Amino acid sequence: MLITAGDARSAEVGQGSPLDDLVPDPRGMEPVCDEDEFAEILAEMVADEAPRLFAVVQVYGERVDARIAAWGMAFHDHAEVVPVRRGPRMNLLAPENALRMFKFGSHVQARLVWFDPDAATPVEDQIA
Repeated sequence: MLITAGDARSAEVGQGSPLDDLVPDPRGMEPVCDEDEFAEILAEMVADEAPRLFAVVQVYGERVDARIAAWGMAFHDHAEVVPVRRGPRMNLLAPENALRMFKFGSHVQARLVWFDPDAATPVEDQIA
């Protein structure tokens, strides 16, 4: 649950948020652990639940050229896809379902490419 600065200010002056009626008041509850352990638990939770990142790449001809057309996140039960150049965001059952949206005639095919951080160009190569 996130607390915004506005929520914190309202609580300081004795005015709770209207949303407080929907969430049990945590005052008086003990923390489950210290801050370091809690941060570690959160990091593990994020690592376990992180979606897989992928790109939808449009390939022109037989490897003549290509461009990233969209980025996506694959969750365990669906995929979210966002086009690079404006267009509707997509909520799909599977990442592969995005491919038909980015095929264009018979000269442009769409390919799903899973993000691999080890494939990134080293920074020193980008500068040269």
